[in-house]
Amino acid sequence: MLPDLTQYMWILWLSLALLFVVIELITLEFTFLMLAAGTLIGGLGVNLLGGPWWLQIAAAALISALLLFTIRPLLLRALHRSTKTVAMNVDAIVGMRGRVLQPFRDGEGSVKLDNGETWTARLRDGEVDLPFDAGTPVTVLRVLGATVEVAPRSPVERTSEDG
Repeated sequence: MLPDLTQYMWILWLSLALLFVVIELITLEFTFLMLAAGTLIGGLGVNLLGGPWWLQIAAAALISALLLFTIRPLLLRALHRSTKTVAMNVDAIVGMRGRVLQPFRDGEGSVKLDNGETWTARLRDGEVDLPFDAGTPVTVLRVLGATVEVAPRSPVERTSEDG
């Protein structure tokens, strides 16, 4: 005679919950955490109350789905609300300061930014006639492909960084 394997379902529920928690630690999206909670509350809970195996599975699925669609969005919203947006890659260059490397001719030249990168630069419209010699402080206004559009720094900005 084969033993009744349904009496060992609690081991399956605990193992499944542990597996979901391990996967959650890798993904960090609260999805598998909700599945683990549904497994423990629904599956293991009904098992400990003596419910049949089909009711255990149904309760685990129902509670997991309920948690996924109610609690998870709230947790994600709270997590993303506290996260500051950090400009990265090209977006981080806008507003950065730099100095002219080569004098501008016809509105185009070269600048070295404060982060050490050298960029081909173009002057903002209307400032093509202004003299931009090597060492002139500039600020990046926007990135246009592999070229940055720059404008001279105001005297207020220059004195605040020098002092």
